[in-house]
This record gives sequence, C-alpha cells and structure tokens, in this order.
Amino acid sequence: MVDLTRKFDVLVIGGGNAALCAAISARRAGASVLVLEGAPKFYRGGNTRHTRNMRCAHDAATDILTGPYSEQEFWEDLLLVTEGQTDEELARYMIRESKDILDWVVEQGVRWQPSLGGTLSLGRTNSFFLGGGRAMLNALYLTAERLGVEILYDAEVLDLKIEGGMFLSATLKQGDAGVEVRAATLVAAAGGFEANIEWLKQYWGDAADNFLIRGTPYNRGSILKMLLAKGVQEVGDPTQCHAVAIDARAPKFDGGIITRHDSVVFGIVVNKHAERFYDEGEDIWPKRYAIWGRLVAAQPDQIAYIIFDSTVVNSFMPTLFPPIKADSIAELAGKFDLDSTALENTIANFNAAVRPGYLRSHRARRLPHRRADAAKNSLGAQDRDAALSRLPGAARHHLHLSRHPREQAGAHGDEGRQAGRQHVRRRRDHGRQCARQGLCGRHGDDHRQRVRTGGRTGSGAKCTELEFSKRPTA
Repeated sequence: MVDLTRKFDVLVIGGGNAALCAAISARRAGASVLVLEGAPKFYRGGNTRHTRNMRCAHDAATDILTGPYSEQEFWEDLLLVTEGQTDEELARYMIRESKDILDWVVEQGVRWQPSLGGTLSLGRTNSFFLGGGRAMLNALYLTAERLGVEILYDAEVLDLKIEGGMFLSATLKQGDAGVEVRAATLVAAAGGFEANIEWLKQYWGDAADNFLIRGTPYNRGSILKMLLAKGVQEVGDPTQCHAVAIDARAPKFDGGIITRHDSVVFGIVVNKHAERFYDEGEDIWPKRYAIWGRLVAAQPDQIAYIIFDSTVVNSFMPTLFPPIKADSIAELAGKFDLDSTALENTIANFNAAVRPGYLRSHRARRLPHRRADAAKNSLGAQDRDAALSRLPGAARHHLHLSRHPREQAGAHGDEGRQAGRQHVRRRRDHGRQCARQGLCGRHGDDHRQRVRTGGRTGSGAKCTELEFSKRPTA
C-alpha cells in the first residue's frame, strides 16, 4: 500500500511515456516519486499504448537506422509540418536533447526493431519499438517499479492546490471522499482533452460528434483544465490538433494506430458528393498524413472515401479492416451510397488530366510520379475498384501549457489569448497563400525567415502583405 500521508519529492500525474520517463529520471536522481495513473492498470499509458516509433536526431546509421538524421534536418522537417508556427528555442532544445534518447531508453529496458516499410519511409529517421507502444510501456513500468517509484491506478485527481505559483498538493479521490497528496514538485503529464467531445465541440462545433478518438478514452483534459483555472499560461491553438484519417469502421475510442489510413498517396479521396477536395499526392506521406483528419472534418458529415486500384492494395500499411471491392466504379459507388455518375465523372476527369512528371519532396528530391495538372494532383491514372471509408481521428490537440508564468508569457485573460490565436491563424493562412502563389518560401515576421513549403524557396517576389503585428506581449 502507498502511504499517502507522507510528502513526496515528486508527484507525477499521468501514466504514459512522458510521465514514466520523468518518474524514472527523478527516482534515479534520488527523489521519492509517486505516479497517479487515472486509468485502470490494463489501460495504463494513455495514447502511448498506441504509438510505435520515436523520432530522434542521430549522427550516423545504427543497427536499426539506415543513415544519419542531423539536428538541422530535424529542425527543417519540423518547420515544414508546423508551417513556421514553432517555438524555436524549445524545439531546438528538444531536438538537441533527443540525440541521447536512443541509448537512454534502452538503458530503461526498451528494445528497438528495424522500421516498417510501405508508405512510411522512416527507416532513416524513426526508431520503432520492439512490440510497439505497450511493450515499451511495460518495460518503463517494470524499471520504475524496480527503482522504487510508487504507482497508483484508477487515481482520479479532483483538485490541485497551488498558491503563489507554488504547487502544494493534489486531492485524490478515494471512495466517496478525497485525500490530500503532498509533494514538493508536480509533473503534469496527464495528456490532453482529445477524448472530451464536449470540450472539442467548443472549437470544432457539432462536427466533433462524428469524430472517432483513435486513442484512450481517459484523456479528458481534467488536469489541463485545473491548471488553466489556477492561472497557468496556455500556449498553442486549441482549434488545431494532430488529426489523422482513420477507418470509419473503427470504434469510437481506442482503435489505435492500426485504424489509421496510410493509403492516401495511392488513390483519390472524395467526399459524400463524390468530389475530390485536396491534392492526395502533395508530398511524401510521412510529412503530410496528419493533415487529413482536419481535411475530412471539414467535409459534409465528416466522411470521405479513398478509392484506389486493387493492384496497389499491397503497397501500403493496411488498416485492421479490409478494403471494400467491386468490379466497376458504379458498383463501388453503390456500396457507399455515392452517386455513381458523379464518382465516374470525378475519376474520368482526374485520369484525363494526368501527365508524366515528378513529385518534388520537401528536400528537392524528385520522386517518379505522374502528375495531373488540371486536377492539381500528383497521382497516376488508374482504374479504381477498391475503397475505404474514413473519418477524422483526433490523436492529440495543440493546446498546451507554457513553460513561462502567465505574466511573463504576456497573454492576460481571454482577450489576450484570443488575440494570440487570431495572430497564429493569420500567419498560417497567409503562409499557405504565399506558398500556393510561389511567392516567399520562408515565413517569419518578415515572411522570409521560416518554413519552406514543398521544398521551394519561392520566386523572390514580395508578399502583398509584408507586415504582421507581433503576438501580443501585454
């Protein structure tokens, strides 16, 4: 039994990868540590249970990685994905420190395996856990317990006591009552609110009712909400998230990564009206897969269908569910209640627009492909006789806590936070517009310093809007 009357050096709220690494590090440094995991033991670990790899900078090939992945390349990849909306100081610190992780986690009992193939193309950049996320978690828990870290499951935190910016204690639910757990230091690693549909609806509206939550149902954001209520500064944009497209046949919660679609670059994606709505072959898959959840969420009824030729069915990582096949486009449309004429026209128009060409990756590599200029697509003409349905799957949101106090971060109250969000959106939307027009390729406050889109440096022409007000500082 855990003695809750004692004062711990470190209290860790959460039970996933971040929580366990913090607990192990603190314990190895000599601290007494208590971990509070809100889920039952079987479901411990949050969304870490569904992960399968880790991206770290490294200077040379290893037994499991095919080549070097420099800090600068990691930084450029991050800029590409975030379109420049990145805390550079924090990001570069994370990248630099990541170089030690590959060996550190092995010292904690975690084992690696060679990377998976298919559309992932991560053999040089990402290290895959032997046995997946759950095996990695089991190794970390075993190490933590051997070191003397104390762990409580089904540990619901009801309140946090914070005075003058100093953490004092947490109130833990025990039966019908609560018990105060005191600690000198708090590590809040309890995940976000991606499983809290009502909270998601504040930013996404009623569309959130149709979201499938690929991860744990226990990430409801209760600790995040408590800390925000106590005056901790928020950072990020809650209208953004890591939302991928997952199979519409997946369960509402906990479907995991095996429900994610990795097949977009091999087909065309249409909405319920049998209309395409984005360039499926915009870039190599590992750089762009996380945009598809949001794209599908913007479609009618938050549903879309990826349609591909059966000859490519073995070219990508399959989901848990097999594709639905048909002998003709009309038959396939009928199986999804799509308008057969509209679908036939969409596919015919796409195929008619295809010409030979290349897909240019973000690092200016030319990848053999076929390009459809009129359809603005980088895919090849094919007959389409297999399909998968897809819904947005929220994996994690982009609302976090700042490492600075609210006063230092400089967003006072709702007005300041809202102004910051609007500033981020303006910068993001303007960056995309410039990229599409082939203007400046890097975006900062002067629109020349940050992210390159599609590997292009731009024409050098000036933006139509060169001035942006900086994020509010008061």
